[in-house]
Amino acid sequence: MKLYKRKVFDQIQPYVGDNTVIVLHGARQVGKTHILFYIRNFLTNLGKKVFYYDLEYPDLLSDLNKGIEVFISDLAGKGYVEGETAYALIDEIHYLDNPSSFLKIIADHYKNIHLIVSGSSTFNIKSKFKDSLAGRTTSFEIFPLSFEEYLEFKEIQYIPSKVHAPSGISRLIQLYREFVMYGGYPKVVLEPVEEKRKQYLLQMIDAYIRKDIRDLAKVTDIKKFNNMLKVLASQSGQLLDLASLSRETTISFPTLQKYLNILEETFVIKRVSPYSKSPSVEISKNPKIFFFDSGLQSILWFSSFQGTLLGSIFETNIFGELVKKFGRSAIHFWRTKTRQEIDFIVEDSNGSILPIEVKINFQRFNQKAIETFSRKYTVHNWKVIGLEGNKLPRNGCFPWET
Repeated sequence: MKLYKRKVFDQIQPYVGDNTVIVLHGARQVGKTHILFYIRNFLTNLGKKVFYYDLEYPDLLSDLNKGIEVFISDLAGKGYVEGETAYALIDEIHYLDNPSSFLKIIADHYKNIHLIVSGSSTFNIKSKFKDSLAGRTTSFEIFPLSFEEYLEFKEIQYIPSKVHAPSGISRLIQLYREFVMYGGYPKVVLEPVEEKRKQYLLQMIDAYIRKDIRDLAKVTDIKKFNNMLKVLASQSGQLLDLASLSRETTISFPTLQKYLNILEETFVIKRVSPYSKSPSVEISKNPKIFFFDSGLQSILWFSSFQGTLLGSIFETNIFGELVKKFGRSAIHFWRTKTRQEIDFIVEDSNGSILPIEVKINFQRFNQKAIETFSRKYTVHNWKVIGLEGNKLPRNGCFPWET
């Protein structure tokens, strides 16, 4: 299997070898195991001693649940000598009965064993870790492939930032439309047959429902949960209306809140908060709902990939790209009670803000809301992201130029 370098590796590498447990967490099939394999090759090429554990194997999980002594003994059986520096890569750490205790003991008492672990279910990790690992872990969120990674995985020799010729831009537009259609899950990207891509996503959804939702989150009414997923997929990019959602799914408010929390904590959706400094004028309570992956949204909504580029799915895709670049907490939206609206407000750590409008066709952009927001917040820079029509000369950009 060819291993591709993910961009997040550049963020992880400085912490490899530090006295901290590196935690990779993200949705199922998002590429965490691939990254662990890449790290294993990286360390092996440096002459380091590396051990890999996949806790989806029941016998291995049973052994590690017996305690640290069994784990150390197993390492010794694989060639580890006590006191030497070694790296242990543990996939699906959340399956342990008590992962926090396991990681805490290793971090505190076996400082020569550097742990790099992955987990799909952040809600499960958080509930067990609590505060016991404070100062002992460094976490990295793993998302589906970015467009740049999408091209690399498909071994397409385009560097988007360096393409300026019309023929090259036309080809990138075509590739980006495919990226929106299929999404960024690595296994889906690498599969050339569309029907198999669809089946991979359906299998991933099934595994998510069976393992994360039914077994770990203890959700019993799977039929209602599935129906809620389909409804939410049709509403990605819209204001979350709990009353309407409750009526449509026949799920109570408290249960809906529980389900939405689970979906967020397992990196399927994000409730995006509004940007507001004037609650009396701007809507400041209702969040928007977004999926992280446009291919997953499409399969949940239509049970197939859509040949026609839909505005909702394009906007979901752009949301995912913004999250990968700026982080989940940096993305907001703006909407007034008079229904003036801007799709995204990106706020960096310094408090600087960038309004972004998303239109499939640049010519469908109306500047009125951006002008109102810019005057109100004294903003001088804004962007319109599009794919079709004539790109706006000053503020227009293609998705790969954001």
